[in-house]
Amino acid sequence: MAQRRISGSKLMMVLCVVAMCRAVPINDLIYRASQQSDKLHALSTMLTQELGSEAFPIDRVLACHTSSLQTPTDKEQALQVSESDLLSLARSLLQAWSDPLEVLSSSTNVLPYSAQSTLSKTIQKMQEHSKDLKDGLDILSSKMGPAAQTITSLPFIQTNEIGQDKITKLLSCFRRDSHKIDSFLKVLRCRAANMQPQVC
Repeated sequence: MAQRRISGSKLMMVLCVVAMCRAVPINDLIYRASQQSDKLHALSTMLTQELGSEAFPIDRVLACHTSSLQTPTDKEQALQVSESDLLSLARSLLQAWSDPLEVLSSSTNVLPYSAQSTLSKTIQKMQEHSKDLKDGLDILSSKMGPAAQTITSLPFIQTNEIGQDKITKLLSCFRRDSHKIDSFLKVLRCRAANMQPQVC
């Protein structure tokens, strides 16, 4: 009986949060999502710098598991993409990193001891920010129609062994993709603020 009561209270809390979020204007939701994505990208950039993972610059063509997703390559191209499609791209990239972040989180033991604690703590923060951002984008997409709710599946194939080079590459790929997500949401934020895509 107690378990049912706890589950019921959690359900009520979730429903209340969803109801409150549905009452929040789209502009505010986009603003909050943009702030969250900015934090996520800042964490990924900080981590790659701390671990010396700059061997794979952001603008280099990396063979990441998300590379098959066709995304705008610069701001000018992003401005030509509809709001719904930009949100769909951001959600697809974010969803694609759920498993790889888990792999990174459980692979800290292959790094030098001094780097293990840094990686573990920062990846935990990145997972928390990713989940918060995903929840926010899910709510936002429900307000923007079916096209925004489309998610492209980008499977991550895990190899049996993961070494420091693989961790370095994954972190560089995540930094690249978090940069894209942040850029797409900034374009959405700019459009929402100005109501005119060409002003962004």
